[in-house]
Amino acid sequence: MTNPTKGVPQRHPSLFEPATLLLIAVLCVFGAIIGMQLLVSLGITANTSLIGALAAMALARVPLAIFARYRSIHVQNLAQSAISSATFGAANSLLLPVGIPWLLGRPDLVLPMLAGAFFAMLLDAYLLYRMFDSRVFPATGAWPPGVAAAEAIKAGDEGGRKAVLMGVGFGTGVVASFIKIPLAWIGFAGSTAVTGIPMSAFGVAFIGNIWALLMFGIGLLLRGYSGQLFSGPAFANIIPKGDLMAAYIPHGFMIGAGLVALLQVALLLFRRDGAKATEPRAGVSDAEVRRALGLGTVGYLAIAIFIALVGGLMSDMSIGMLILFVLYAAFAAYVHELIVGLAAMHSGWFPAFAVALITLIIGMLIGFPMPALALLVGFSAATGPAFADMGYDLKAGYLLRGNGADPAFELDGRRQQLFAAMFAFVVAGAVVLFSYQSFFDQNLVAPVNKVYAATIKAGVAPGVAWQLFLWAIPGAILQLIGGPKRQIGVLFATGLLISFPMAGWAVLAGILCRVIWEKLRGASGEGDMEVFAAGVIAGDAIFSFFDSVSKNFWKR
Repeated sequence: MTNPTKGVPQRHPSLFEPATLLLIAVLCVFGAIIGMQLLVSLGITANTSLIGALAAMALARVPLAIFARYRSIHVQNLAQSAISSATFGAANSLLLPVGIPWLLGRPDLVLPMLAGAFFAMLLDAYLLYRMFDSRVFPATGAWPPGVAAAEAIKAGDEGGRKAVLMGVGFGTGVVASFIKIPLAWIGFAGSTAVTGIPMSAFGVAFIGNIWALLMFGIGLLLRGYSGQLFSGPAFANIIPKGDLMAAYIPHGFMIGAGLVALLQVALLLFRRDGAKATEPRAGVSDAEVRRALGLGTVGYLAIAIFIALVGGLMSDMSIGMLILFVLYAAFAAYVHELIVGLAAMHSGWFPAFAVALITLIIGMLIGFPMPALALLVGFSAATGPAFADMGYDLKAGYLLRGNGADPAFELDGRRQQLFAAMFAFVVAGAVVLFSYQSFFDQNLVAPVNKVYAATIKAGVAPGVAWQLFLWAIPGAILQLIGGPKRQIGVLFATGLLISFPMAGWAVLAGILCRVIWEKLRGASGEGDMEVFAAGVIAGDAIFSFFDSVSKNFWKR
């Protein structure tokens, strides 16, 4: 981007300008507190990125000179990057991991876990920053929440026809999110429960890879209706009571698909001159990605060693088992990060909690003692969320900066977003450090922590290793068939790990609407579909945020 009147490069706003830093500091504290409250009370963490952007937009309209800089879409982008990083960082990457040793009666491991999770979170986000706009994590990838944030900021800045279309999508997302559907209407006969319509899943179907999302939707439906589809006598010995999770089928699928995905990434990066000459080259070279992955390997090994030493694991395990723990913990964190990142890029959803559970189950099969398992699953859970959120934020920035038209401006903008995220993580770390004890004193922990703790206490049932191996085979085959661009194995396994059948129907309905839209509008409507979808996702995100906050308020 160049100033057309002066012919000089445009300078990206700096995070460290006093007015910008003040706004972002306030937003980070707010985001961290909200994230923790929602995680312990409802078990979820709302995406607050649009809240940060809207706060900057609102302040920009205050007729005071100090607020004038907030009119910049790039400052608004820094605001949304920071608040979302603080929210996911405080809740998913920090508070969740430290709750695991506390529930297991090992408060002495809480601070070592917090320190390890903090370092893992920083490394997690930095690695995505280094790999964004590569062939593995391309800037042209879907990253749906990032698209939603960018389009909302652009609509607020530019107005016009696309703002109207964005508004229509936003209204559709908000209104439809209010609607509650009886489960009996979608095939659960006899149920009196109701479910909301996840409009973010509907909107994502207009943006993401259609094959990946189709398999994601099918996986969601198979998991949601497994009790009805697989409860007959024909499946009695394979899937007891039709419960896929009890049979470890989703876990096995993800292990197989995840390992193949890891192999595909490695082959992609180490293949010499494998791309066609006509294929567009990535902004970040394969060599740079290899260096980033090397840094990640060293970093995760160092953090695993740190956790093992400060957690006192030397007194619980032999030297051989300690070395095995360090190697496995680093490898599991690495794989967890990549799987979560790939799922987030293609679908906007990431199964961080479930993949951490897979890490735990394999650790139990290896035979690690309870303290090591507590630190292992916390370490794994700390990686992934920050990685995915950084991808969303950089995608938003990429769109707002003109899709990389000015490489210098694009790189400067990414650097400022990294600074904003790292600042947010430091704020999140301070907030968690000074507040986690007050949550634990009230017995407030993330609900998934109780699942991890119960799993560790119960031990692994006989035959689990065979089940994981057996179902890893079709997961691997599916991932091989789809290839690295479609990621259908990883996305199918992601759907199997999430119990939300209404989201499956929403994804498939969105794909159908997308096909119809493309047939009717063709090239003349290029870009409109994405703007509408971004509005739908934004509307659902805003509704979900305020709905979650209000539920938490009344609950307290």
